[in-house]
Amino acid sequence: MIERIETGERSSKIVKHNGVAYLTGQVAEGATIHDQVRTCLDKIDALLIKAGSSREDMLRVTIWLADMDDFAGLNEVWNAWVPAGHAPTRACGEAKLARAELKVEFIVDAAYA
Repeated sequence: MIERIETGERSSKIVKHNGVAYLTGQVAEGATIHDQVRTCLDKIDALLIKAGSSREDMLRVTIWLADMDDFAGLNEVWNAWVPAGHAPTRACGEAKLARAELKVEFIVDAAYA
């Protein structure tokens, strides 16, 4: 069975199937990479809870940066947020994002009970 949560015209915030919750891409506004990453991670926390999951259950995270010069700043915030011993697989690349002010986008897949 597939469960869709907060489904809109274009996408769902969460799609659950076979024990995996797929979260829609998360972006945020903010002056710095640190601000945007913190806000995105707060939004991910809320979606994980709504999906019946948690940071400890993340399987894979894909991160798109508008500029790879922000990689170190991303990692500063990420490293403090991800639970020790529960780091998911992760990929990070550079991509042109939907709006010029966006610096980062996260895509998360997580297990749920």
